[in-house]
Amino acid sequence: MENASVQEKDALYTKMNVVETLRQRGLLQDITSPDLEQVSSKESLMVYCGFDPTAESLHLGNLLGIIVLSWFQRCGHTPVALLGGATGRIGDPSGKSAERPVMDEDTIERNVKGIEKTLRALLEPPEEGLATPVVVNNLDWFGDMGLLHFLREIGKVARVGTMISKESVKKRMESESGISYTEFTYQLLQGYDFVHLSKNMGIKVQVGGSDQWGNIIAGTELARKMCGSEDDDEDNDAASCFGLTFPLLLKADGTKFGKSESGALFLSASMLSPYNFYQYLLKTTDNDVVKFLKMLTFLPMEEIEEIEKSMSQPDYKPNTAQRILAENVTRFVHGEEGLRQALSATEALAPGSETKLSAEALEAAAGDCPTASISRADVIGKPLPDIMVQVGMQPSKAAVRRMIKGGGVRINNERVDDELYPMSEEDIIDDTFILLAAGKKNKLLLRIE
Repeated sequence: MENASVQEKDALYTKMNVVETLRQRGLLQDITSPDLEQVSSKESLMVYCGFDPTAESLHLGNLLGIIVLSWFQRCGHTPVALLGGATGRIGDPSGKSAERPVMDEDTIERNVKGIEKTLRALLEPPEEGLATPVVVNNLDWFGDMGLLHFLREIGKVARVGTMISKESVKKRMESESGISYTEFTYQLLQGYDFVHLSKNMGIKVQVGGSDQWGNIIAGTELARKMCGSEDDDEDNDAASCFGLTFPLLLKADGTKFGKSESGALFLSASMLSPYNFYQYLLKTTDNDVVKFLKMLTFLPMEEIEEIEKSMSQPDYKPNTAQRILAENVTRFVHGEEGLRQALSATEALAPGSETKLSAEALEAAAGDCPTASISRADVIGKPLPDIMVQVGMQPSKAAVRRMIKGGGVRINNERVDDELYPMSEEDIIDDTFILLAAGKKNKLLLRIE
């Protein structure tokens, strides 16, 4: 935004009110003061969201925080991503029934680098004139802070009664495992983040998931006590600090969206392929798809309303809304190239597909398709029925021959007519893969060793 004129900036952030936008899209749960709606219409704010390095990649649940930051950015404000290099060494007790395992320093640093890369990529301004994201790490101010300084400056203004009253703390204290002093102080560390960012960068708004409400309140209270007066004078910068939470990403049945059978739905392509990411979104139910189009995409509300109306029409093609959701979210997370890979692999593995295959598409789909390894010597020159029985696709060679006779067997999406078809080097895609199909849905990816 540095190159934009004052007039251009004013036009930019008065075009849409971010609080109203979030409310319309189901991305607003609680807010510390309704004044934020008016303030955000009058001035360009710096807004931050924290991300602790609990894994090398962020996951779909974290995506809501990124999307909320991006909406602030698109409405003329500056997004600030806070890496929890320090808080990640402690562990947030919110929503946890037991204390998180302590990670070693190398793991934490690797995780910080991984999520920083993702945050910078996803918060890259989508159009010219929008603010460049700012990324900071709270280890920069906590790393050299001694215990005595922490107790004198921060602990002195904290009240144990208030800290104990936080829902996340109460639940843990009532649990069998209890809560350690380390986790108990987490809310002070997160609260001081707000104080530091307010004093040093002029940041006035913190956003987070609804499970962070207690920690966000702790931050605004700490800012009031450390930066201002107890009376919350309206002219006080501390009194104009705001907190905003968004709902957790839940399905209609109340379970978390973004948890697969194999674990979290990671945003990094190195931990989850764009194809598998796309496929998960494609399986969204009709009950959830409109809600997630509002929360997870930047499509205009009018367009989403039209999609919702079309779903009740007799000529509606099933899963159209799901494809729109999957394509938009995959494009945002993995870019155009990631979406292309996902669509290519999806088309290649579709039941009865005749799409020409590539090793890239098969590699992307490997995690979602039954896979077996086989030596080159067990393939070249061997009859196809022998191989399909060997890898367990059919119970007998006679069964394979019957399927071939009926037109139900394919190699790399090409129909096989020879009942004793001899496998050759030409059947191996890029010297690596062979895709066998027995019927439309029974497919097996052979990895040649």
